[in-house]
Amino acid sequence: MLTLYRPDARGWHRLPAGPKTLLLLGLVTTVSLLPAAPAAPATAAGAAALCLACYAVPGTGWRELVRQIRALRWLMIIALAGQLIFLGLESAVVGTVRILAAILLAALLALTTPVAALLDLFERALRPARAIGADPERISLLLVVALGSVPTLARLAGEVRDAHRARGAGGGIRSSALAFIVLALKHADDLGDALTARGVR
Repeated sequence: MLTLYRPDARGWHRLPAGPKTLLLLGLVTTVSLLPAAPAAPATAAGAAALCLACYAVPGTGWRELVRQIRALRWLMIIALAGQLIFLGLESAVVGTVRILAAILLAALLALTTPVAALLDLFERALRPARAIGADPERISLLLVVALGSVPTLARLAGEVRDAHRARGAGGGIRSSALAFIVLALKHADDLGDALTARGVR
């Protein structure tokens, strides 16, 4: 289900799942709250520098950062195109950089934490929700599945662009974005059917 985990015994891997999650959540929140204007270039540079620093920690490395960026490249192109429709070039670029930085920082949790540890962490954190009728096991499974879907969606985005190029199809990035949305929704339906077949309501 979750294909991002890279076993190691250094750096981020040594941190317990709970403190590591809070730290990465704080970093993602920081990136998300960086001002888009008037300091747009500084915002993009700050988000990029934060990612470089976090991936420079032993056990992950910049090679892994490059691998993650390559996996997300088509997803980011589609995100950039969607923002260009409504925003100027500078705001769209800064917004895309912030989205990419947030995803890369969140990916560190999946890269450095086993699936079993993530499930246990989420279940313990959500245990008080039983008082309002929530199911911590189902919610934690949903969160882990969401993390695991990031590389799948990135792969789908790349396949859409490759297919359009191979056919010489017109429509540009908007046509690719529409096809990607359709495939993403189909993936969500298939994933829901698979979970239902395994007894997950």
